Amino acid sequence: MSQTAGAVVESIDPANNEIVGTYEVFSEGQIDAALDLAHGAFREYRRAPWAARAELLNGVARELRAMKDELANTVSREMGKPITEAEAEVEKCAWAAEHYAAHGEGYLAPEPIDAGEGRRVSVHKRPLGPILAIMPWNYPLWQAMRAAAPIVSAGNPFVLKHASNVTGCGLLLEQAFERAGAAPGVFKTIVVSGRKASELIGDRRIAGVSLTGSDAAGVSVGEAAGRAIKPAVLELGGSDPFIVLGDANLEKAVATAVTARFQNTGQSCIAAKRFIVVESIAEEFEERFAAAAKSLRRGAPTDPETQLGPMAREDLRDELAGIVRASESAGARILTGGKAPDEPGAWYEATVVSATADSDASVLREETFGPVAAVVRVPDEAAAIELANESEFGLGSSLWTEDLERAEKLSADIEAGMVFVNAMTASDPRIPFGGVKRSGIGRELGGEFGIRAFVNMQAVALTES
Repeated sequence: MSQTAGAVVESIDPANNEIVGTYEVFSEGQIDAALDLAHGAFREYRRAPWAARAELLNGVARELRAMKDELANTVSREMGKPITEAEAEVEKCAWAAEHYAAHGEGYLAPEPIDAGEGRRVSVHKRPLGPILAIMPWNYPLWQAMRAAAPIVSAGNPFVLKHASNVTGCGLLLEQAFERAGAAPGVFKTIVVSGRKASELIGDRRIAGVSLTGSDAAGVSVGEAAGRAIKPAVLELGGSDPFIVLGDANLEKAVATAVTARFQNTGQSCIAAKRFIVVESIAEEFEERFAAAAKSLRRGAPTDPETQLGPMAREDLRDELAGIVRASESAGARILTGGKAPDEPGAWYEATVVSATADSDASVLREETFGPVAAVVRVPDEAAAIELANESEFGLGSSLWTEDLERAEKLSADIEAGMVFVNAMTASDPRIPFGGVKRSGIGRELGGEFGIRAFVNMQAVALTES
């Protein structure tokens, strides 16, 4: 999307290639006015009593639920998410708003410090100013609200630059805040290119930046934030391992594996992507997993019976298909799927691939952002942990064993920001979200962890004269 006068962006339904919406790209004057609005809102909103912020967040939750049908259908039309998952995404956004409304005051409470010498010292969490949020298309409501709930509760205005193909979702979120009574500029969606968004990081009216996107985007945004000396949270890619040890509850592990890989048509940074299974149970795991994946019902995103929708764009589907073909050429076996149906739209079959640990198969080395799972056999838990860490990413991980004491010890050796035992990796307002290595820096959610990302931890020392 170029930042030129008269330019437009289109949202295209990936199920049938129909145009869903057309939106004008903001002119330089509109961008300037939006940032002025956010900066002006900060002067007042930063002083708002907690009760007013809580009232706003609770109001946002109510409006999101009231707009559920419109929001969910827009998500399904713009990026292909099955409607039942889109509806659940709306509810999760409302939950996040309510969580910070209920607990934000405690997360922001001043913390006393014993500094001795007759001084009273406390640390206060002061808002910084408008935060620019550069968000992706895969969870177009949740990704934005996951960032917005703690940022807005901390007293910072939220400036959203959404992915161009889900522009309608971004504008509806702005409407939800407006209907909840937010002052103009407290939540503002701007329609600009990714390059222009990076330029805005250096603007004096922007106090920090939150990005969810690829590691390449993280490099660009991180460099811009560094030059501007502004805080940044970078939630980037993942190649999450799903480790199944010999004593795992195989029935539950397989059932969860299907959801962990194919939810949202596999388009999630925290989706399980590499299924690392101990040899003693690997054959049975492969058979059950492939059969369950094959049984997923593919259909129109707006059909409540649909379990697997289209991918968000045809170019992304073609890239994924190329990874599967290259992996097959490198010796990987396709257990099910592996094809793009010959029909309009960005469709791809639920695919399970078996590869060896020493393989050059791309499914083990690259982030497969779509409905493709890679299963690899290992002799024991030591080999499983070694292979899990053999990735440039370190976002989430899932570990399956009946021995929880063993799991807790093994978690210390897993290079990931999150380890979920006998469960799939998930985001939750109460749990810190983020990764290590090329999966990013900083944390979202997790109560006070998300709020502290964009506050001034101001020390106040009071000494009697």
